[in-house]
Amino acid sequence: MSSAQKVVVMPVYEDVEASSRLFLELARTQGPDTYIVAVDDGSVRQPVDVAAIVAAGLDGVVVRLRRNVGHQRAIAIGLSYVADNFGDDVTVVVMDSDGEDTPESITELVAGLSSPDVDVVVGARKSRVESVKFKTFYVVYKTLFSLLSGRNISFGNFMAAKMPAVRRLASMQELWIHVAACVLGSKLRVQSCALDRGPRYAGKSKMNFVGLALHGFRALMVFAEDVLVRVGIACTLVAGMSVVGGITALLLKTLGFATPGWFSLAFGILLLVFLQTAALTLIILMLSGMMRGGGVLSKGSYREFVDEVLHARER
Repeated sequence: MSSAQKVVVMPVYEDVEASSRLFLELARTQGPDTYIVAVDDGSVRQPVDVAAIVAAGLDGVVVRLRRNVGHQRAIAIGLSYVADNFGDDVTVVVMDSDGEDTPESITELVAGLSSPDVDVVVGARKSRVESVKFKTFYVVYKTLFSLLSGRNISFGNFMAAKMPAVRRLASMQELWIHVAACVLGSKLRVQSCALDRGPRYAGKSKMNFVGLALHGFRALMVFAEDVLVRVGIACTLVAGMSVVGGITALLLKTLGFATPGWFSLAFGILLLVFLQTAALTLIILMLSGMMRGGGVLSKGSYREFVDEVLHARER
């Protein structure tokens, strides 16, 4: 393989028209040396055909999955496949297949990898054209993520990485939960690149508001221990304040400053707050343990999800 070859990993789900156009645009903007790894995420009505890659004049594979596993897991499978089948002489790009991650922007992403001090270059949006509802949710999501995890997240799946970084990410179980959050937690040297968002080539996005909310919560799951500590500290402070309030209420009652019925009401509310914060801490602890204890994948286990791998050119 050429030292300049780019391997482009993209999840595709029931989106043949947009992905076929993207293959053509990749050939036009990045050249025929671009290698496609299209992960067909269990499409039934519009499965990706390897002929679309050939028609664009490119080489590549369609990794067809046995079932729909979701956007993030499809990317994880694609990166695991690349880590198993390519050497260090390639650059790996992760992008969506709908055209919103523009092929022209790949050049800017890859250029950032020329520095020996950068492992991953991520694409941050310069501007967004979504609805007010989405923008509001996104601001709330970023604020909560920062408060609960202690980190800032301003990028999605669009990124370029060196092969050693890809192997590192592929070995992390967090990659299967949330790709961007995994990159944040990987300790890799990450550089941000501000990029414009392109229009979708065809069709409509299959991501609804509930899916976006779930996607945001998954990012927090990657940093479950940090979230647990911060929420635990907050719950401890609230519980401590409720204890102080209860003692104060008891003193006021003893000194005769409390009106009839006031002490019982105040003490009952404070006791309820104390019990709720203690229960919340225990629930978060159990959920964190369940999340960390399950779903650990061994090396090569991504193959369990793969139905077949179709090559654009015979090997």
